[in-house]
Amino acid sequence: MSNAIGKRLLVTGVLSFTMLFNLIGCSETTEEAPAETGSGFNKEGLPITSEPVTLDVLTVRWGNMGDTFKANAWLQELEKSTNVKINWQVMSSNDWGEQKSIMLASGTLPDIIFGDIVFSDSDIVNNLSYFRPLDDLIDEYMPNLKAALEETPEMRKISTFPDGKMYSLPARLPSRPTTTMQPVINKAWLDRLGLEIPDNIDDLYSVFKAFKERDPNRNGIADEIPFSGSVDISMDFLNPFGITDLNNNSMMLKDDTPVFFPATNEYKEAIKWTHKLYSEGLIDQELFTQDNTMSTAKQQNPDAAIIGFSNQWIPDAVFGKWKDEYATIPPIAGLDGKRYQTGDPVGLSLRRNELLITTSSEHPEIAARWADQFYTNEASIQNFWGAIGTVIEKRDDGTYALMSPPEGTGADAWYWEQSVRDFGPKYVSPDFEKNIILDETTGDGLKLVIDKLGSEHVTTPFPNVMYSAEEFQELPTLTTDIDSFVKTTRAQWITKGNVDEEWDGYIKQLNAMGLERLVEIRTEAYKRYTNVE
Repeated sequence: MSNAIGKRLLVTGVLSFTMLFNLIGCSETTEEAPAETGSGFNKEGLPITSEPVTLDVLTVRWGNMGDTFKANAWLQELEKSTNVKINWQVMSSNDWGEQKSIMLASGTLPDIIFGDIVFSDSDIVNNLSYFRPLDDLIDEYMPNLKAALEETPEMRKISTFPDGKMYSLPARLPSRPTTTMQPVINKAWLDRLGLEIPDNIDDLYSVFKAFKERDPNRNGIADEIPFSGSVDISMDFLNPFGITDLNNNSMMLKDDTPVFFPATNEYKEAIKWTHKLYSEGLIDQELFTQDNTMSTAKQQNPDAAIIGFSNQWIPDAVFGKWKDEYATIPPIAGLDGKRYQTGDPVGLSLRRNELLITTSSEHPEIAARWADQFYTNEASIQNFWGAIGTVIEKRDDGTYALMSPPEGTGADAWYWEQSVRDFGPKYVSPDFEKNIILDETTGDGLKLVIDKLGSEHVTTPFPNVMYSAEEFQELPTLTTDIDSFVKTTRAQWITKGNVDEEWDGYIKQLNAMGLERLVEIRTEAYKRYTNVE
């Protein structure tokens, strides 16, 4: 069945269920006891069931990726060894927003939801009756996951809902760095001007002045832009002032206390410094008015490199044919002489909501045992990059090396084609990662190399906490008003100044908008997170 036909059938089925749902009326669903699986079910070993059983599994893929991942040899072998046949329902992210609303309104879901792209925290919390609590299933039928949770308890913390139960399964991705976007500079410009790599914000200011005034791209035109961006200033650019924002919610931890950093003195000083740069033309004057397309066009300017400094995942990520001119550098030291880097000291590898078993499923034990097969090291690397023998070479010395992609195909695109990649349950033990061999010149391997430049300076972030249904009702109003006000004021202060003069009024307005309540909600969620055993 083609992906397009599958989509049409799924949509038709969902619409039919919606009509049925409206006819019979909406009744409250209570937590169901697991259905009787039958005498063919095996609690241990393989196959999982003596008689073939089919499970409907819904997943969503980015854009037009389609369902090529189903050809993954490990997934195909899993069907044979378990006797569990999977009816994959593959949706595109382009269509999923509308279809998700229809499905949740109908209350009729497939057996398994696969991947955190399908349902958000709020989707799940506001529809808990559709999803089975998994704690007992994990304890009885998922020894691989149980061992993973013991080795990496953070996975249980991020997956425990406000009522103390786990409704979704976590993942730990392999070979992930601790840093996110790191400082990247045009090293060719530094060399041409005889400049050293900037160490602190004073050095960075001097380098920016030289970039703007001394024609480092040697084209005879004053077209150099020391720092650019789109829509807003990057919070990563403010790292030297102790500001890091891993989850893009303006929250930090200071002495283990949640803090809304746009109301801190560090933020005020960062904005003052940024205004100085902007007022002297050292920051792109179109930063707040251009979109990402316009910013990318400048990064890939066809005639000469014109951007001097940026914060990027890897140095060759966005600069097109000029990528070899750029290099990642250590974090820039701030006013206090310290360095700060956005990321997570435990690694950017942990995910939640990667698999849910619905109350519609008649075979929850089979679904749990099927999901547990994903939580081994070999299964996980094959579901992140691709199958052994296709994408991964398993060597006699116990190492696993990634093969080169076919000519004309990028490595990352190849991995998405060959595997479920970021989505779905998986667990790679930290000890196992030393056996994985990556190409250190590109992609995942390159990121791990440059990660060492900033890893010791990564701050502990405000974690990806879980909110209750009641908190989710309050949060949108609070965050919409407060975040909009902060962003608008930030742009005004960077372009026009006056942060000192207007600061007290700004704080007063934030408090009037409910900042205290916003921080209270997030603090309570943080306490629940830290109290998970």
